[in-house]
Amino acid sequence: MVIVTIGDSKKEYPSGTTYQEIAMDHQQFYDNDILLVSVNGKLRELHKKVKNNCRLEFFTAEDEPGRLTYHRSAIFVMMKAFYDVAGAENIDKVTVDFSLGKGYYIEPHGNFTLTDQLINQVKNRMRDYVDQKIPIMKRSENTDDAIELFRKHRMYDKERLFRYRRVSRVNIYSIGGFEDYYYGYMVQNTGYIKYFDLVPYDDGLILMLPEKGNPKEVPEFDPDSRKKLYKVLKESVKWGERLNVSHVGELNEEIAKGNINELILIQEALQEKKIAEIADAITKQRDKKFVMIAGPSSSGKTTFSHRLSIQLKAQGMVPHPIAVDNYFVNREDSPRNPDGSYNFEVLESLDVELFNRDMTALLAGETVEVPRYNFKTGEREYKGDFLKLGESDILVIEGIHCLNDKLSYSLPQESKFRVYVSALTQLNIDEHNRIPTTDCRILRRMVRDARTRGTSAQDTLAMWPTVRKGEEHYIFPFQESADMMFNSATVYELAVLKQYAEPLLFGIPRDSAEYMEAKRLLKFLDYFLGVSSQDIPHNSIVREFIGGSCFKV
Repeated sequence: MVIVTIGDSKKEYPSGTTYQEIAMDHQQFYDNDILLVSVNGKLRELHKKVKNNCRLEFFTAEDEPGRLTYHRSAIFVMMKAFYDVAGAENIDKVTVDFSLGKGYYIEPHGNFTLTDQLINQVKNRMRDYVDQKIPIMKRSENTDDAIELFRKHRMYDKERLFRYRRVSRVNIYSIGGFEDYYYGYMVQNTGYIKYFDLVPYDDGLILMLPEKGNPKEVPEFDPDSRKKLYKVLKESVKWGERLNVSHVGELNEEIAKGNINELILIQEALQEKKIAEIADAITKQRDKKFVMIAGPSSSGKTTFSHRLSIQLKAQGMVPHPIAVDNYFVNREDSPRNPDGSYNFEVLESLDVELFNRDMTALLAGETVEVPRYNFKTGEREYKGDFLKLGESDILVIEGIHCLNDKLSYSLPQESKFRVYVSALTQLNIDEHNRIPTTDCRILRRMVRDARTRGTSAQDTLAMWPTVRKGEEHYIFPFQESADMMFNSATVYELAVLKQYAEPLLFGIPRDSAEYMEAKRLLKFLDYFLGVSSQDIPHNSIVREFIGGSCFKV
């Protein structure tokens, strides 16, 4: 017998009892299905067996590990259904390209026509699988055998991916004979995937799934609410195809061939071309005096604003970059979170009235002394930064709230040009395993904050949920109001960030709450071959995070 501790309760179970059986004993205390378990701080799937005394923590789709497990398993079930309905012999590949709203955009390719009828057949087949509760099986294969298996199934992105893996074995999942590889854990059987929808969209379909806040409700997909974002994401996919680097295996292949320097230059040239297009759109509208740049944390807004300013100068404008952070209220007056910590994400953390007074005065042709915020003392200071706008002058303002008109309520709408910036990662692990854009941004922030603010990786991970919550409320709802969008992600950067982030992540204590996420990120970075930063241009957005930028960032 072994003693299992869950919360404050302890109970004896025979050695060899599965975590699924223990979960069934405790399911009554949870509002949602138990999907995953942590055993002494290590994630485990429910089919595993208890061997020794241990402390367990169960996760449902309300928790981040459970949500990821549910979404990953739902994609697997959808793939099984699509291959069964369309016929494996007719499919070249089915790619999970990116997230869009609360769903995943999926694009099938092959000898078939993607009709509403076909999508409904796939959806109905998925529902059949849910009713059947087909076991999701897991086995370990020798890496070389796994590569052969992927080639047999014509999953060439996975075949390429594992050529560059150091691990000797690979976990293969299967549903009723349909085999695949997934980065992360799965639910016990198809019966858990009760909530989903499939919606036709453009050249593909959207797999809609519940979010953490409401695991039993599938949000409706509004095709008109994400048109601009979708266009940028599709453009990013085309960039990856143009560079022949859509997945990690292809990136590793370019690195191994010694082509990374050329890849860096091409990627940077593509971004510079896009920035020039945005500058051109601004200069054609002479009534614009305020370029309002917003985006989530670590999206590279500061470097983008400087590079955009250079392009505006090249077209005869006189730009003045301004960071909204300089209008923070004094720290002692900042809003606080329920735990007493400062909340710098909310609009109330800014002196909105002062910002509007200064901007209105500048628009009227007056001279204004712009403040600087001292992040060490937590106070605004004035250092003689006087501004006055002439006919060709334009303010390039960046901050997370810049697309929210409540920040610039006194400025005429016709005077503002809005730009949304985000790191919309165009690279995926393989055709079925996407890289969340948040993974790129958390690694960027971790590296930058450790370098510039002395913040530990553990502290960065601890504050990240608060940052993400702020983005959901104060940034993402306004992104479609942008006049133009810019993708700041580079196809090569995760191979560079790897060198900087891994030592920071390894420094997180095993007994900390952040260790589980640190371990996940370390496993993720292990897919990449490392790349030196020496050939990255000094004006690159990546330099904002790793250092060596020619701008004051």
